[in-house]
Amino acid sequence: MIRFGPLAALFALALGACTTDSDGSAPLDAAEVAPIAEQYALVVAANYADVQTSAATLQTSIVELVADPSEANLEAAREAWLASREFYGQTEAFRFYDGPIDEPHAGPEGQLNAWPMDEAYVDYVEGMPDAGIINDPASYPVIDAALLIELNEQGGETNIAAGYHAIEFLLWGQDLSASGPGARPWTDFDTSGAGTANNQDRRGAYLLAAAELLVADIDGLVAAWDPDQADNYRAQFVAEAPNEIVRKMLLGIGSLSGAELAGERIEVALATQDQEDEHSCFSDNTHRDIIVDIVGIQNVYLGDYASTHVGPGLYDLVAARDQALADRLTDDIQASLDAAMAIPAPFDQAIINDRDAVQATVDALRRQTDTIVEVAALFEINLALD
Repeated sequence: MIRFGPLAALFALALGACTTDSDGSAPLDAAEVAPIAEQYALVVAANYADVQTSAATLQTSIVELVADPSEANLEAAREAWLASREFYGQTEAFRFYDGPIDEPHAGPEGQLNAWPMDEAYVDYVEGMPDAGIINDPASYPVIDAALLIELNEQGGETNIAAGYHAIEFLLWGQDLSASGPGARPWTDFDTSGAGTANNQDRRGAYLLAAAELLVADIDGLVAAWDPDQADNYRAQFVAEAPNEIVRKMLLGIGSLSGAELAGERIEVALATQDQEDEHSCFSDNTHRDIIVDIVGIQNVYLGDYASTHVGPGLYDLVAARDQALADRLTDDIQASLDAAMAIPAPFDQAIINDRDAVQATVDALRRQTDTIVEVAALFEINLALD
């Protein structure tokens, strides 16, 4: 069982001192929630900082690919994209409470991670060699970040023009293989006159613009959670009422666990058996998306990011009132993680040939979500999860 090293034990004692009712229902107060909020903010900031670094590496690799198209440079850009997704996926546990990532009017989530994507909105697809923004210079003579912002989700939710999945599509192309990811040739970016497909220069410009926008959006999230700024979202978050802080943390992990991950990202694909309904369908990285989402939930619950930023988490707050419930949610999250890791790659074949493994992950996530709701009820918080 995880927890209760020397530091955690001290926090447990402090939290326990705040519990006065024998049934463990004492209201939350600022003294016990403050260290949880500070640690959460630290985890968020550290995670986004890693995303920022990895996105900058991705942008650099894309610049190199466009400047010097080759198989090696295309593969390097793909590897950088995969590496960045390992960090970004963990941040999804910080969503769903109208924080900086998905603030209703200005949050960049729709430009960062929107899916599923109609590939033909951006570039050619099988049977449609002239499809997409890239192949329409008359309508879109200049491709830049401003254009991608304007066109993202214009006319429909699947009209994705920006973010990780637009970049993914440009790096891999359509996934037309049952055994592997997309296989876009590097020559799609070759402007020497020997390139494949049309508009190689515009394809490169699009990829550069998408990378620029991705980095800018992530920079904004880093600034929002910067502990050295006095008037940003982080400062506002740690100053909120204790119940509101805990509600937001639980809403983030509960919404991701249930409606989003178990529902939209896994059950839908399991029902349709259509690769268009999987999260990272071009790169065949969906199995990793699922795993790192659950790791992000675990990070928030335990107050531990990458074993380098360790402190009090929701676990400690729950354990001060109900040790058995705290340990049960720890076990539920680990069970979900174990189930997700047992899904064989690629996911688009698992939803057809290994359906029991996929369903086991859904079931584990649903149990986990129910326990998160139970934890919320311990603090008299109604999550109202879908």
